[in-house]
Amino acid sequence: MYLIALCDDELAELEKTEKLLSDYEKKHPGLDFMLRHFENTEELLSLIGEEDYMPDLIFMDIYMPDRRRNSYPLGMEAAKKLREMNYRGKIVFLTSSKEYALEAFDVDASQYMVKPVSEDKLFLVLDSSLREIEAERKKYILLKTEGKLVRVLLNDIVYCEAQGKKQCLYLINGTQLLLHMTMTEIYELLSHYQEFVRLGVAFIVNLGYIGSLNAKEIHMDNGMMIYLPRGAYKGLREQYFGYYCGERE
Repeated sequence: MYLIALCDDELAELEKTEKLLSDYEKKHPGLDFMLRHFENTEELLSLIGEEDYMPDLIFMDIYMPDRRRNSYPLGMEAAKKLREMNYRGKIVFLTSSKEYALEAFDVDASQYMVKPVSEDKLFLVLDSSLREIEAERKKYILLKTEGKLVRVLLNDIVYCEAQGKKQCLYLINGTQLLLHMTMTEIYELLSHYQEFVRLGVAFIVNLGYIGSLNAKEIHMDNGMMIYLPRGAYKGLREQYFGYYCGERE
């Protein structure tokens, strides 16, 4: 499933884009788009900033009139705010002018498309965007923390520790994230990747960040030490050497 946001102050334009997306779905069996419409940038920014909404792809008009600032390109301003909020999804600008094409690079826009948008052009954009999204999904996971969804790079995760009803995720840059998820939910996300192993009920560790280990404890590259549960050493040692001896997938 792909979450897609459509942001345009003109209802007719929203309907046109939605129709093209629906046609693309029909030509790709098994593909599932979940669309949300936004007729102003404030609603989109609020939903992403305050709730658990993280679209994979945003189609946004640059020109959305504001009575206070006339033709100020609110779509471009919204894109800048999204990047400041650490939104890393795809942004595709739909506009009637090429005037802000160069500025689109400043917000890492995937595409800048001039209306009216043809089916062929939009389908090519979707082809490339979905390929990139799939590649990114292999590198990141979405985790619930403090009422928000946060995208975390897999290679940044050192280990996760159970702390009562919340779990603490330790990242290599020193950041600690309190997750509103169970250890089972977290491990279900991480178990697809060979580098992550679960130690008892309290820890999930990244084999790539284990500096050394013995029968009693492991020392992580961030300086932390984790005591091994009874009986865990043999299995962990086999996984550790398998990971580092050419058996990685």
